[in-house]
Amino acid sequence: MSQSGFVTPFKAQVYHLQAVGQQPRDHRRGGFEDKDWETFREKLLNATTKTKSGAVSKGPRYAVYDFEYNLASGEGSRNKITFIAWSPDDANVMAKMVYASSKEALKRSLTGIAIELQANDQDDIEYDTVLKVVSKGLAG
Repeated sequence: MSQSGFVTPFKAQVYHLQAVGQQPRDHRRGGFEDKDWETFREKLLNATTKTKSGAVSKGPRYAVYDFEYNLASGEGSRNKITFIAWSPDDANVMAKMVYASSKEALKRSLTGIAIELQANDQDDIEYDTVLKVVSKGLAG
């Protein structure tokens, strides 16, 4: 448990285990699975949260994405389980603080994370930007 009192929800653990192949996908209990990066990216960009006063604003999110890419050398394809901490610069400060204080506890509870990506604006989660980070420049 983190200092914020964060405990990883069971549902999040189930989705993560499915992503890393440790639980059969036919036992899913709802949620979504996006193979299309742009659909996944749009869900992050459109994430909202409510402030204490009830106003709706952009909100931070955590995401785990199984990022697949082909090597430029022609040696085949690779995939990396990528942990994304999405915290838009214009999100509510209180929401950003809660997410920041619980990030490490969530990461510790998930296995198989190969890459961690901190994203604060739209450019940080563009396909080409993420591809360079995930593939370490080896993608073609």
